[in-house]
Parts: sequence; C-alpha cells; structure tokens
Amino acid sequence: MSLHGKRKEIYKYEAPWTVYAMNWSVRPDKRFRLALGSFVEEYNNKVQLVGLEEESSEFVCRNTFDHPYPTTKIMWIPDTKGVYPDLLATSGDYLRIWRVGDTETRLECLLNNNKNSDFCAPLTSFDWNEVDPNLLGTSSIDTTCTIWGLETGQVLGRVNLVSGHVKTQLIAHDKEVYDIAFSRAGGGRDMFASVGADGSVRMFDLRHLEHSTIIYEDPQHHPLLRLCWNKQDPNYLATMAMDGMEVVILDVRVPCTPVARLNNHRACVNGIAWAPHSSCHICTAADDHQALIWDIQQMPRAIEDPILAYTAEGEINNVQWASTQPDWIAICYNNCLEILRV
Repeated sequence: MSLHGKRKEIYKYEAPWTVYAMNWSVRPDKRFRLALGSFVEEYNNKVQLVGLEEESSEFVCRNTFDHPYPTTKIMWIPDTKGVYPDLLATSGDYLRIWRVGDTETRLECLLNNNKNSDFCAPLTSFDWNEVDPNLLGTSSIDTTCTIWGLETGQVLGRVNLVSGHVKTQLIAHDKEVYDIAFSRAGGGRDMFASVGADGSVRMFDLRHLEHSTIIYEDPQHHPLLRLCWNKQDPNYLATMAMDGMEVVILDVRVPCTPVARLNNHRACVNGIAWAPHSSCHICTAADDHQALIWDIQQMPRAIEDPILAYTAEGEINNVQWASTQPDWIAICYNNCLEILRV
C-alpha cells in the first residue's frame, strides 16, 4: 500500500467501546483491514471491521454487526491467496462463522457442540488451521477441546453455503481450557496444543488422540492463559500465566524446562505474538502500557532486555503481528486500536 509519501509510523482508530479481541485480515486484496470485538459486560456486544483509507491515511469503520456477549477471540480465515469466501470467525458462547460482504456481514453458521443441553459452556479461544482452512479447534471452560470441520457446500444462487460438523471432541485438561493453537509441525494439520487452569501445556495429535504429551507445567500450578507457536520454527512456543509478568519460551524437544523467560514487564502480560517472518522475534504486551519486541536468538543464554519498546496510552489488552505485512504490529488498549510500523 503506498501511503503517498506520508508513510506514518503509527495509525490510530478509536472505537465507541473497549476493544478486546482483534485480528488482521490476511487476504492479499484487503491489506490494513482488521476486525475488532467490543468488551461490554452485558449481552449486547459488537464487532467492527475497520480499514485504512489510502487517500486520507485514516482508519474508517467499514461495517459493524451485533454479537452476543464479548468475543473471546476473532480470526479471519487464514487464506493468503484469496481463494476461499471472505470469512471471519468469532468465539464467545458458541463458535460463529461470518461471511463478509461489501456492505454487510452475515452469520454463515453457528457451531454448537452442546445439542443435548440448555446450557452452553463458553468458549475461551479457538484457532483456525493455516494448512487446511476447513479445520478449526475450540477450547472451552468445560475442560474440552473440539475440532470442527467446515464444508463449503454447493453453490446455490451463486452463494456457497458454509456448514460445520464436529470431527472430534476430547477432554484436554483437568480444569478449564483457556487457549488452543495448531502447530506447524508434522505437516501442520494434525498437531495442536492447549493450555488451561491446571497450569499445563499439553500437545495432541489428531491421528493419536488416545494420549497427549505434557510439555510444561507451571511450578506454582498457576493457570496458563495463552499459548502461541513460533511461526517459523515449530519446536518453540510461548505461554504465560494468569496475572504473570513474564512470558515463558518452551522447546518441545526439552519438555518441562523453559529455554527462556522474558520478564521486563512491570504488570501482567496480556498478549504474545511471534514475528511471522523470523524465528527469533516475539512481541509481548502488558498492563504496564508496554509492547516489547525481543530477539531470542541468544537462547539458551538469558534474554535480558527487549530490542524495541513502545509505550501506549493505556493497558494493552491484545497484540497481533500482521502475518502478511510483517512490518506492522497492532495493539489495542482502552477503546483504541493502534498499528505500529516495526
């Protein structure tokens, strides 16, 4: 995107509500497009799709739609070639797949794995498989992970109908599961890991679900909230504990022993994002208003300090590194989205 010589380093968007969930679009024809989810402590919440206008170099809201409860996560379909329909997924009470049109976004399907119950166990997170975009995995407070298969059905009146079915559901942890992420190892389709309230990181293989591998357990058994796989080297992943001020880097070849601890934050860490194009760079963001970029190639020697630091005007809730535009990182705090050129 040529911003006509006005190449700014930071662009800011102010939403009408606190921003929590956030994700970059990956389609090649939709650069600088992000989805934002509101965090309002009531039933009625919103999702906004925003984009950077080339002419004015300002963010504009292209579309707003209603969402029941806050979105715990938002993801665009990982379709770098633009061959699938323009889909967006959200998690909250259920997993929902939305189809984005020029003027409106409509619900394509609602994936519910609790057909026999009047109650739903809220979904804490989900991941969309990059190698096979027909696969999604959700994590739930009911201790399970569910792997979903999507079908893009036959064309009816030039509209592909999208539907989904449960491929498998497994009890992943002893307590609530807080995050799930597919690994790029072994072809990128079958391996995934999860973290949860029992303080463990567990690894699964869809081809051998009868057992899992515990990669790490928090020494104090603090709940682990997030996990994030290195985008270039599938041996490494990062995780963080609830209310923890450090990010732990793990190597699956050396279970249970962190290879690095990133601990410069002065308040609890809320987000982790690996660089899409480099195996040794990672960004962490926290309640201390800071987004820090680290170079971890010294591992296993201690990583003392970040190589870049940005101080925002509020506690940073989320950080996302644009997979198809590796020069840009997005953060959100209060009601603001900012994208930063790195």
